[in-house]
Amino acid sequence: MSYFNKITDIYNHIAEGSAMDAFEEYYAEDVTMVLEDGTEVDGKDANRQRENEFFSSVEEFHGIEIKGITANEDEGITAVESTMTVTFKGADGPMDLEQVAVQHWSGKQITTERFYGTQNS
Repeated sequence: MSYFNKITDIYNHIAEGSAMDAFEEYYAEDVTMVLEDGTEVDGKDANRQRENEFFSSVEEFHGIEIKGITANEDEGITAVESTMTVTFKGADGPMDLEQVAVQHWSGKQITTERFYGTQNS
């Protein structure tokens, strides 16, 4: 499967509410995720916990719009621009999370992912 197809599958999982299934399949045990503020989170266990905390803070998922997906098949790099609309628990209403995520792959799994984004209520 091409990197383009793999990253598309991940975002299909997000849209369908099964993001953690994609996380388990596509992320390496030693993955490093770099958050919007530059914080690095190392390891699948730490990132699984962080992802679960995010999803448990969401009261309602309104959807995700994929604005663009690209892949450099030779270098194993993908990037996705998206907007996810969610309502967080205790919030007054929905919020748009605009994000660009860049993934570096080794074989079948993501080893590094970096996020760039903004939040608009």
